[in-house]
Amino acid sequence: MWSIAVGVELTIRILMIGVVPGNRRPTTAMAWLLTIFLLPGFGLLLYLMMANIKLSRRRIERQSRVNQTILDATQHLIGERWAPDAPDWVSSAVELNRTLGALPLQSGNAVEFITGYRESLDQMRLEIDKAQHYVHVQFYIIGLDENYVEPILDALERAVERGVKVRVLFDHLGTIRVKGYRSLVKRMSTSGILWRRMLPLAPFQRRWRRPDLRNHRKIVVVDGSVAFTGSQNLIEPGYKRASAHAIGRQWVELMVKVRGPLVTSLDVVFATDWSQETDEDLLQDLVQDHGDENLDTDAGEDIGQLVPSGPGFDAENNLRLFNTLIYSATERLSITSPYFVPDDSLLYAITTAAQRGVAVELFVCEKGDQALVQHAQQSYYEALLRAGVRIYRYHAPAVLHSKCMAVDDEVVVMGSSNMDMRSFSLNLEITLMLLGADLVSELMKVQDGYRANSTELTLAQWKQRSIFSRWIDNVARLSATLQ
Repeated sequence: MWSIAVGVELTIRILMIGVVPGNRRPTTAMAWLLTIFLLPGFGLLLYLMMANIKLSRRRIERQSRVNQTILDATQHLIGERWAPDAPDWVSSAVELNRTLGALPLQSGNAVEFITGYRESLDQMRLEIDKAQHYVHVQFYIIGLDENYVEPILDALERAVERGVKVRVLFDHLGTIRVKGYRSLVKRMSTSGILWRRMLPLAPFQRRWRRPDLRNHRKIVVVDGSVAFTGSQNLIEPGYKRASAHAIGRQWVELMVKVRGPLVTSLDVVFATDWSQETDEDLLQDLVQDHGDENLDTDAGEDIGQLVPSGPGFDAENNLRLFNTLIYSATERLSITSPYFVPDDSLLYAITTAAQRGVAVELFVCEKGDQALVQHAQQSYYEALLRAGVRIYRYHAPAVLHSKCMAVDDEVVVMGSSNMDMRSFSLNLEITLMLLGADLVSELMKVQDGYRANSTELTLAQWKQRSIFSRWIDNVARLSATLQ
């Protein structure tokens, strides 16, 4: 019996050497193989459950059809150069986004950064109360509470009473684990709000996939005229966690309020996700509006492009954009990411930028809310510091949850995407690329505030860590690559 078990384990190890590396990063393949070699039975089972990082064929095909519809509807925008004074590398990034995500660069927008947690929710509520036709709401997490979220739900219910069509999407696993979930869905159902779970796990309804493929997007659109997006979930700033409230931990967020053609781009992404979970097709009217040459482009002078990403696309759209912009930087890179666990390509891009003289600064949490991710993130600090990256750790117990980057005086990137392999490969994300020195200046003011509430980490300080701390970080780093 013992010899049979040894033979089975050896067979598993040999077979998986030729299976695991297929279409995977070498680091990911090595992590999987190490797991299988150490624990053959468990490792194989885990691999079979978690190895597929793509959505179902139906969802991928539907996303492909949406992309083609958008490209066909916006053919007249090909060749438009909204930012003629921008360097060539900006045009290259725009073309990359268009190729991978289909949505075009658009001018005529008004973009406002919102840093206040309650302020962004108040502004959403005020716009919802003005709605005449429809409201689209999409969040990774929705958690009902009296002070922050209930006023939004009250506004949505008032909208329904006025005859406004209200649609709400939330991620299944992201929201179901929050206390009060049943009360939330019961309230929406009884009030007439149309709601759906994104990427639901319902095996008895043949709706099953790798459980950690999640929809992480945050979008609110009102009447196609105003929209919000960014890092903030629809939940109170302590995330309804007793442990967070006990230590005074709150999440620090960054949202944008948008008017102009970019609103339709955000609406198209919402409509795509809605159609994935229902039989209702909202896209035709939205895409026609998006391609209409008479669309109001006088909301402002801001220029931007929306970049959807996730396992429904062939490529890792957000990672490719980040790498392109980082390699293009010549003067300055200012990056904020609560969960910074880069793959090799992103790590090389950032360290190379610092080594070729670009002033690179990285804002991270002093102590994040996810211990494993925090340790994995810390395993990269020494390489970053040695390359010349300045690391600022936002003071605990706060969680700096903003996700943004400024490149020279040319480009701002912000949205829902972290700089980790989960956001690159497993999560559906939304990223907004904005052009122009004025918007860069506005974001730098936001990051100046982060710097004022942070402490810079030096290489000398970091090298004083204990051997045990280094070991924990490195083990976490290895586990972070299991995709």
